[in-house]
Amino acid sequence: MSAPVERYGDALAAAFRHARRWLESQETRPVGPRVAAADLAADFGGPLPREGTPAAEVVDYLATKAEPGLMAMPSGRFFGWVIGGTVPAALAADWLVSAWDQNAGLRFATPAAAAIEEAAGKWLIELLGLPAECDVGFATGATMANFTGLAAARWRLMADAGWDLDADGLSGAPRIRCFVGQERHDTIDLGLRYLGLGRPTVVPADRQGRIDAAELDCALDRALADAPTAPGGAGSARTPLLVCLQAGNLHSGAFDPFKEAIAVAKAHGAWVHVDGAFGLWAAAVPELADLTAGMGGADSWGTDAHKTLNVPYDCGIAVVRDAQALRSAMGVHTSYLIQDTDGAPDPFETVPELSRRARGVPVWAALKSLGRDGVVGQVRGLVLHAGQLAQQLSALEGVEVLNDVDYTQVSLAFGDDETTRAVTARIMADGRVWMSGSRWQDRDILRISVSNWSTDDADVAVAVEAVRDAVAAVREDKRG
Repeated sequence: MSAPVERYGDALAAAFRHARRWLESQETRPVGPRVAAADLAADFGGPLPREGTPAAEVVDYLATKAEPGLMAMPSGRFFGWVIGGTVPAALAADWLVSAWDQNAGLRFATPAAAAIEEAAGKWLIELLGLPAECDVGFATGATMANFTGLAAARWRLMADAGWDLDADGLSGAPRIRCFVGQERHDTIDLGLRYLGLGRPTVVPADRQGRIDAAELDCALDRALADAPTAPGGAGSARTPLLVCLQAGNLHSGAFDPFKEAIAVAKAHGAWVHVDGAFGLWAAAVPELADLTAGMGGADSWGTDAHKTLNVPYDCGIAVVRDAQALRSAMGVHTSYLIQDTDGAPDPFETVPELSRRARGVPVWAALKSLGRDGVVGQVRGLVLHAGQLAQQLSALEGVEVLNDVDYTQVSLAFGDDETTRAVTARIMADGRVWMSGSRWQDRDILRISVSNWSTDDADVAVAVEAVRDAVAAVREDKRG
């Protein structure tokens, strides 16, 4: 017998009450947490209780005790890392996903989840101007979205080199030569490591972190020249090459020169993957077309719907032009996995997991609620507010904007590294906003990421004031 619905009522009501209170607090609460994880250990740890606690009481306890240790990441004043908020339709849809409790791997078992995710995938391809034949998988985040695209690349490159990866593995296989820009995100290296492809060849980048297409050309030429000759003297043509490009540099927001770099890669027979964790969405905005021009010529793309579309976490998106490569790399077939009568491929064939929540449903809800114009307006707003922050902060004495602010990232320095670290610490302690420290171009910096749909002009004003006050306080400390 199914559990009576009444058993859920009190717990869900408590969760709604606490969730609403949390969301209402975002306008006024300090952004940073007030306690550290160690301070909460006693509240959540200790021996496992022998007897259970009523569900509603568990929810009340959880929300009350966790609150001091929560970061106000949904706030429009949160500018740390590249972390978006959640638009209302996506948040509500995510609640439904948990209530529906669908294992979204099989079309036969969960047809609604499959149909919704397929529609979301098609909308994404249309919105971002990617090739219509692309296949889409909903992974856990940008790291696994990139991993998925790279796994498809590995399968195709091995197959084209005449190697049966599924039967023989990597031992004795032709080496796949991988090439990355000097300022790629470290998770690209992580994905290559997961796949057993080793360290990539690093290609120089310019001051904004964009890969140098001419240097890439030279690196690929060297790789082919060094390759062993295959039977018939056509060895270089069989050398598996993988090039990873970037849409949205972590510190500058810069985009690789896709037209030039992809043309170079294709001339050498390489598979091209684009890490677009937060930058892929720029392709939807007409006035940002120069940033993503030529990006559709790649073979695979990875992004995270949380970062810019603003849906809940656990929603990476892998897009692969070669559907056979994707499904061969990710899929598995057993007797107990019942295929739908229409013979269409199953969702689990596009991501690493067999069992997963229907994480594409909040993407569908966000796209449905926003429409094309709403998505364009949302991304445009992020770029606008990043520009406002850069302009207003650069007008302050002692504040240096280090990057060309073409997208959503602003990197600041305040003179020497010691001063920059001190200003960063002051801002975090102040609590009005949250901005994270980093290191870029051999300098300590304060990095601002504008990623939240709710950030507005008032939040920008608060952020500028907080930076101004922190700079003044650090100057006063030095004088004292």
